[in-house]
Amino acid sequence: MNEKLTIETCLTPALLPLYHIENSIAVIIDIFRATSSICYGIENGAEAIIPVAQVEECAAYRQKGFDYLLAAERNGEVVAGFDFGNSPFSYTSEKVAGKTIVLTTTNGTHALHLSRGAKKVVIGSFLNLSALCNWLQDQQENILLVCAGWKNNFNLEDTLFAGAVIDQLKTSDYQLDDPGIAANDLFQLGKNDLNAYLQKTAHSERLKKLGIEEDIRFCLQVDLTTAIPVLRGEKLVKLEG
Repeated sequence: MNEKLTIETCLTPALLPLYHIENSIAVIIDIFRATSSICYGIENGAEAIIPVAQVEECAAYRQKGFDYLLAAERNGEVVAGFDFGNSPFSYTSEKVAGKTIVLTTTNGTHALHLSRGAKKVVIGSFLNLSALCNWLQDQQENILLVCAGWKNNFNLEDTLFAGAVIDQLKTSDYQLDDPGIAANDLFQLGKNDLNAYLQKTAHSERLKKLGIEEDIRFCLQVDLTTAIPVLRGEKLVKLEG
């Protein structure tokens, strides 16, 4: 008898050492705003997005002479001297089609770098929720949902998205862990009005203080895109087939 496939939910990158990531497809989740912007950018024709952990690594690409757009965000704001940060409105087709973007963010790129040992690394957001879940179901592999959190701490919006993925996949024969069950329970509480439910989150409050409530609303749109960004070498590109 075959062992059941698992969906595990890692509530913060600080907990990643507790998981056997090499046995799973890792789904990186940073709803406000990195993974939402990555999904939108790849959908809008960005050739590739190169995630780097540090601002200095991002800046180094300028010296290398590549014709890349450089995007750097820390604490919700664009780092001075860079082309843009991680607002989804910076990733329109007019700005990114045919371009390669080098991106560093407070939480999302950190979680992604720690997850490189997985069988595959893909990017999830509410924007590509159904396309992602359909693809995951077809893979018949263990899944690890990696919530980027906030500076290695738990956050609500990433956990809620993990719950949304589980909600679509739980009818299949996956074994859930306790964090996943909790995430799905939270999703049941918030699913009828994600925006209202997530108004209370700490990150939402931070973004509101920066005057970017529009970004929050944008990131909570479900199934706006179908592209699934996948890590190939050092670059996130559109998953084909």
